[in-house]
Amino acid sequence: MLTRLPYTLLWILALPLVLLRLLWRARRQPAYLRHVGERFGRYRVRAPLAVIWVHAVSVGETRAAEPLVRALLERWPEHSVLLTHMTPTGRDTARTLFKDEPRVLRAYLPYDVGCFVHAFLRHFRPMFGVIMETELWPNLLAACRRRRIPVMLANARLSERSARRYARLPALTELTMKALAAIGAQTAADAARLSQLGARRVTVTGNIKFDITPPAGMLALGQTLRERIGDRPVVLAASTREGEEAVLVDAFVRHAPAAALLLLVPRHPQRFDTVAAELAVRKLAAQRRSADEAIAPHTRVLLGDSMGEMFAYYAAADVALIGGSWLPFGGQNLIEACAVGTPVVVGPHTFNFQAVAEDAVRAGAALRAGDADAGMQTALALLADDEARTRLAAAGRAFATTHQGATARTITLLQDLQTAARGK
Repeated sequence: MLTRLPYTLLWILALPLVLLRLLWRARRQPAYLRHVGERFGRYRVRAPLAVIWVHAVSVGETRAAEPLVRALLERWPEHSVLLTHMTPTGRDTARTLFKDEPRVLRAYLPYDVGCFVHAFLRHFRPMFGVIMETELWPNLLAACRRRRIPVMLANARLSERSARRYARLPALTELTMKALAAIGAQTAADAARLSQLGARRVTVTGNIKFDITPPAGMLALGQTLRERIGDRPVVLAASTREGEEAVLVDAFVRHAPAAALLLLVPRHPQRFDTVAAELAVRKLAAQRRSADEAIAPHTRVLLGDSMGEMFAYYAAADVALIGGSWLPFGGQNLIEACAVGTPVVVGPHTFNFQAVAEDAVRAGAALRAGDADAGMQTALALLADDEARTRLAAAGRAFATTHQGATARTITLLQDLQTAARGK
């Protein structure tokens, strides 16, 4: 309690600023003003069945959680799965992924203040909880421990940079880590860093994202997009972050033949209009995916301004440049591209997905370039080399298949937790 007291006081003092931040974000995403009461522990949705709780903060974590959620529904058929998020885009992604599954509920996780946390746990009474990747809330985990609700950190990853940040608050970090009933780490390196911060019961389970199967509907949509584009070569810039669009577009204009099309997909939907404006300033012939129309022969850039269609974009492309890796953002997930069989080029900044990126390069499933200009030249060279593209595509599919199985290992750990909780 004493260790968490300064942290709790900071949260209470920051609440007015948190509300202002919600209002600020709502300027671009009005959805931030919906369901605001849930962020303070007030819920209208009620679970008709006993609840298994899974927290996936935003889009990436929600997509990663899909195979685990489906496995939970199969293993515990008389339970609901409550998916909690912190962003509207995460919530919308869950709605899209599980639109045909009535046992999946969606809500926002409350802010990490005692009264809000206790209200959340009283309302839903979860049998156990699963937190995806790295989202740790000290007061929430302490409340779960007091109520004997086991919580597992699944698909856990911790970069060296994040580990250094956590190490600045050693007492609070160790207390929080020890409140976890189990941890399933993506790699041995992640497990070691978590253990150094005080975590116990750490098991290397692998990366659940490898267990994601490209949906048949998305592959079909990708084929439809490809038919609209025609036989033009397509370079995909996938999940780009702020500042990357400019350098990638400029490199494309410098080096790409006139017949090539750049399929540009920003990571965050609130930036779609901003990126469209940047393209207009450059006087580039561009179209938006949301217009849902045929792609004109003179169009140089197709802006992927849609949610939940990344598999389709990969399926429509000849080669993919992975966003977040061209400026120091840490990279984005390249597993989806490999699973579809789209050749991958990554930049120098992949510290958030270091093991996956390095393993993919070693397996011949991806190429690495030193900057955006070199990355674009590498992608364009692949367009002209059918043999190299075929080789990369096959290596990517093999890479994705070889590393599957993390979901089953995670379910085994959760079954052990449930058995141990019943025995107490």
